[in-house]
Amino acid sequence: MPTPEAQQKLQTLSDEYQQLQTNLQAQVSALHRLEAQHTENTSVRSTLSTHPEDSAIYKLIGPVLLKQEKAEAESAVEGRLEFIGNEMKRVEKLIADMQEKSEGKKMEVSALA
Repeated sequence: MPTPEAQQKLQTLSDEYQQLQTNLQAQVSALHRLEAQHTENTSVRSTLSTHPEDSAIYKLIGPVLLKQEKAEAESAVEGRLEFIGNEMKRVEKLIADMQEKSEGKKMEVSALA
């Protein structure tokens, strides 16, 4: 039977592992949202590219549709795609780091159990 200190250490490691798993799930969800936004903005960019330069393009701001120049709309979409791409890279790195830490905690728990 493990000593009380060993049981406490095992419980602490187990709690830390569970917290890492919860955080990992949250980051994976965030990555899925970013991927959906990226897909949506890519679709908008391809739709914009099929319209002639003099097309009427409107942007929904609250309950109001405002007319926008095509170049301005394309620039905004490109900016969003760049931002989303950078966020995706950041979250992917965070996920990789969390997975590495989680694997380390899992090994520690296995060693004590």
